[in-house]
Amino acid sequence: MVIKIVIKAILLATSAAALNASCSPGGNFDLSIWDLQLPIGSPGAVETISSNSLQGCSGWQDFDYFFTESSDGVLVMKVPGSVASSGCVTTPNSQHCRTELHEKGSWDPNDENNRLTVTLSVPLPDNSGHGTVIGQIHILDSISTKPVAELYYSSSGALAMGVERTREGGNSIFTPLGQIPVGQIFTYEIRYESNVLSVLVNGGAPIQLSTFDLDAPLSYFKCGNYNQGDSSSSVHFFQIAVAH
Repeated sequence: MVIKIVIKAILLATSAAALNASCSPGGNFDLSIWDLQLPIGSPGAVETISSNSLQGCSGWQDFDYFFTESSDGVLVMKVPGSVASSGCVTTPNSQHCRTELHEKGSWDPNDENNRLTVTLSVPLPDNSGHGTVIGQIHILDSISTKPVAELYYSSSGALAMGVERTREGGNSIFTPLGQIPVGQIFTYEIRYESNVLSVLVNGGAPIQLSTFDLDAPLSYFKCGNYNQGDSSSSVHFFQIAVAH
């Protein structure tokens, strides 16, 4: 049986009108399957907010990093920049700072249903070449410190997927996925199921991507604002859905 976990506004809609601007993000979104990694703490040991702390209308928020926008109720995730430009801190094995949801469990890419679907806008991408990572599949940490795939959004509005060729990482292949004007709302869906990796944009046809020599490692989803540059970045979320 397919178990579908939908993280969305409590009222069933994808528009900001369905969101309660008076609540913390946990009052508008079901954050029960996620922990939150922040760009603060100490190097290699970032502050992490548990799903229990995030949940509910009075759940955790911080207006510098992760909060409900008072004008429309969307979930905002911000990163101040890089270690050099802002003094932010990174997770182990990364040179970049993030405000990012981390799926608590792991799953098998050979299973029939593993999907992350997100409706968002990126009003402020970072200034790196490929841009801010707005969603990813990561290999289970006990297997590798590298991702399977990362979805990038650049300051020019270019959307691209980078896929690692091996579990050792450092040799991603990038596939352009089109242009989305900066600040425009759009939807993406990342699938890694039946050992096939694919991505859809705005309900279009799936674009199948090679996973090279990765050999279907146990994985988990991440979703948020993983800054790759020196400038600050901001990402707004309207809906997030995970299906297994």
